Amino acid sequence: MDNRIKALMHFLDASHSVYHATAGLVEELEKNGYTRLQEQDSWKLVPGGKYFLTRGGTAVMAFRIPNQTPVCFMMSASHSDRPTFKVKENAELSGKYTRLATEKYGGMLMGTWLDRPLSIAGRVMVETENGVESKLVDIDRDLLMIPNVAIHMNRQANDGYKWNPAVDTLPLVGGAAGAGKLQKLLDKAAGGKILGHDLYLYIRQKATLWGVDKEFISSAALDDLECAWCCTQGFLEGEAADSIPVLCVFDSEEVGSSSVQGAASDLLESLLTRICAALKLELPQMLAQSFLVSADNAHAVHPNHPEYADPNNAPVMNSGVVIKFNANQRYCTDGVSAAIFRKICASAEVPVQTYCNRADIPGGSTLGNISLSHVSVPTVDIGLPQLAMHSCYETAGVKDVQYLLGAMKAFYSTSLQKNGEEYSVK
Repeated sequence: MDNRIKALMHFLDASHSVYHATAGLVEELEKNGYTRLQEQDSWKLVPGGKYFLTRGGTAVMAFRIPNQTPVCFMMSASHSDRPTFKVKENAELSGKYTRLATEKYGGMLMGTWLDRPLSIAGRVMVETENGVESKLVDIDRDLLMIPNVAIHMNRQANDGYKWNPAVDTLPLVGGAAGAGKLQKLLDKAAGGKILGHDLYLYIRQKATLWGVDKEFISSAALDDLECAWCCTQGFLEGEAADSIPVLCVFDSEEVGSSSVQGAASDLLESLLTRICAALKLELPQMLAQSFLVSADNAHAVHPNHPEYADPNNAPVMNSGVVIKFNANQRYCTDGVSAAIFRKICASAEVPVQTYCNRADIPGGSTLGNISLSHVSVPTVDIGLPQLAMHSCYETAGVKDVQYLLGAMKAFYSTSLQKNGEEYSVK
């Protein structure tokens, strides 16, 4: 197995919650010599410096300062969250069985969560001698399951059954004697009394390679941890240029990005403003030559339902990075941004595909159009082609991982120059 694919699978297997995914990316940045900044502190940035910051434990921003005077920002945006079930407050439901009250987070394929071993991971706030402390917890064992109703009792199960999240998807924790034991288990994992929590369900199945040539990768949260990891690696491997490379991994994309750590927040705008202030650069001039890659996975043409795809813009797994287009700005790609990104990919010998949703099937939105309301720069929406998007276990192509790594390394090794309305890639 290729070492890069092995590293991606290790990251996916460790990312049992949005908090654990972000912690994994932070670990990678620190391992490569990046210094953590705090938003509440004043910053002193120096040429050659490498920095990152986090917000809310689920968003991470990283950048480095070139030794020469920079002329632009070269930025990518991906997201750390995935559709799942969030554990409610006062969640235990007791009776003949002990169950857990949850609510949907994001637009999931609900049926894929049933009859699978599950567990709980996330962030808790714990009372300690020094005050309230934030800790990551992960009950790393088969703990829960959401049982299906037998076909004999639900004759409509194969006829378009509509799941009710208040009834059908409540996980089973234990028998009647299990009442109260889950909270004790969580308190023990946290090392103290839990005062607040952000806990989520996750599936226990690990990432795997499969197919006759092991050409497919399947895992939880490929949308969008695959892009987040590839963008991070490309950022770390990018070569020096006349630009400030910026890595953005936001939270809350699956629920509209409207959180303090989402793309609709002031996080990116504030970061760029502070960088310019510290380096005595003019933000409007920098943005005039800057560029954003919005990286969020794309729909591959389905092998059993090719009719759902636009016939001439139907990406295939293992055939290259996808540029996404939409006339109504659900994707931000236009002729200019597509041309710039195609030129960068060509320099890295990375194949490019295109995606447009079929005209009578509305597509989803992503980070690019939301980020533009705060930082208005040419933006290309891209992704890797995948199947079963928003299933708890998704599928993509192994070769496409290498393609995006190559594309993002090349992207972060370039800068833009603008003459009037014309751009050149350096």
